[in-house]
Amino acid sequence: MPTLTWVGKDKVVNHHHEVPFRVLNKQYTFEADSGTPTNSTDNRIIHGDNLEALKSLLPEFEGKVKCIYIDPPYNTGNEGWCYNDNVNDAKMQKWLGNVVGKEGEDLTRHDKWLCMMYPRLKLLHRLLADDGVIFISIDDNEVQHLRPVLDEIFGSQNRVEQFIWKKSYGGGAKERYAVTVHEYILLYSKQKDRLSELSLPPDKDSESRYYKLRDDKFEMRGPFRTKPLEATKSMDARENLVYPIPAPDGSQVMPKRQWWWSRSRVLEAIQNDDLYFIRGKSGEWSVQYKQYLRDVEGNQRKAKPFSIIDGIYTQTGSASLREIFAESTDERFQFPKPADLIERLLTMLPYNSDSIVLDSFAGSGTTAHAVLKLNAQDGGTRRFILVERMGYAETITAERVRRVMNGYGSESKAVGGLGGGFDYYTIGAPLFTADDLLNEAVGVNAIRGYVAYTEGIPAADQVMPDNPVSPYLLGRNADTAWFFYYEPDRPTALDMEFLGGVQIGDKPGTTIIYADRCLLSSDFMTRNGLIFKKIPRDISRF
Repeated sequence: MPTLTWVGKDKVVNHHHEVPFRVLNKQYTFEADSGTPTNSTDNRIIHGDNLEALKSLLPEFEGKVKCIYIDPPYNTGNEGWCYNDNVNDAKMQKWLGNVVGKEGEDLTRHDKWLCMMYPRLKLLHRLLADDGVIFISIDDNEVQHLRPVLDEIFGSQNRVEQFIWKKSYGGGAKERYAVTVHEYILLYSKQKDRLSELSLPPDKDSESRYYKLRDDKFEMRGPFRTKPLEATKSMDARENLVYPIPAPDGSQVMPKRQWWWSRSRVLEAIQNDDLYFIRGKSGEWSVQYKQYLRDVEGNQRKAKPFSIIDGIYTQTGSASLREIFAESTDERFQFPKPADLIERLLTMLPYNSDSIVLDSFAGSGTTAHAVLKLNAQDGGTRRFILVERMGYAETITAERVRRVMNGYGSESKAVGGLGGGFDYYTIGAPLFTADDLLNEAVGVNAIRGYVAYTEGIPAADQVMPDNPVSPYLLGRNADTAWFFYYEPDRPTALDMEFLGGVQIGDKPGTTIIYADRCLLSSDFMTRNGLIFKKIPRDISRF
């Protein structure tokens, strides 16, 4: 498969492994006012560099995120973004802190953008569930570069769609050539063969435009529309699809070519009153079949989404943000994505009523707004994780979410709260010091959680320090027990005294013990199924 090459690629292909693992420090918990609707509360907003944040999310969320939506810098030259990843390369060190210039002014602008995106996409891929998807908004500045990178990381076989979003219904007076009114939304899955079909319910305009007819099933199935039962020429000729259908006046209706349905299915449709007959001016009958808005169980009918997204415009996102922050004149978000756009994308997915939705370029918090709206509409329990590195993470990103949860506006412009809550985090110290030793400042619990993750201990098998076996037990199952014998203020040793203090009960086949040193013989260790791992040398880095 062809791959894209650029300046610095060889330095960033594995940079996500070099990013230090940092702990996440909870600053506060917010819950909506009493009286607001029930909504998800186990949400997170993280203030800090998204590369570090994504690395820190791996122990808890690797392989668990069902949907990722990101809206990265489009690299237009007008966004004022800088390349800030501390890659160990002299040329790339010169990029740090310098605003990326416009086309023709900065000859490495596309290289910088790709170097920024690559390690983040690698970590996002790890966080995604096997049947999960990632949506990425982008425009013509980088779409031609982004696609081959996504093909490389996710696999071209996992490319699902490249949506065209008609973002605007006007403007363009300053355009020299054509008026650009669209952007792209690239959709990839981690494993496309695990992804069910995408679908959307009819929008309200289509519903009222097409579903106009009613019959005695209206209460359960809603209105219906009709479609011709006679097959088009594109269908292969089949003799068993040519037969008469009785019309309401007793006459027999023959197709000019053939029907779509078999005779048995038509007889069943007649019995269930699912056919619709229309008489022409000359007295001839045409046979239609009814397509109801809802199925026989009352569930709304859905259809595959079109590759062009229309009817949702950037102007709506700007207006919504102005309504939420009516007192502010801050115009840093001139073109925020509308919450309705993210809501449309989430609604396409087959599993999203209780999924985790991640946005690592959170901006004004639109993704959280969309998640809360959907939960309020269908009673779902979707959770969001937002990451924003800029200083407005608290004053705009989190504040918008607070207002959406509590409600905003006054009098005739009042908008009711959607309810819910979130925890607000900042990115803390690295788990390892510059000398590659454990950083005691992060706390023992953070270190325990990291070691449990690197050992691959399932969450259901992990235990807290106050367990009855030992305060050093990390987890256990029928086959294996894991111990992390660590004390910040003294060295630890795996010896007979330590083993004597462990009330393990039924002995597992293998016991893995981390300690500073081991005083037991190799023969004893082998006979008793013990494996020693030295702190910090044998703690895996990822």
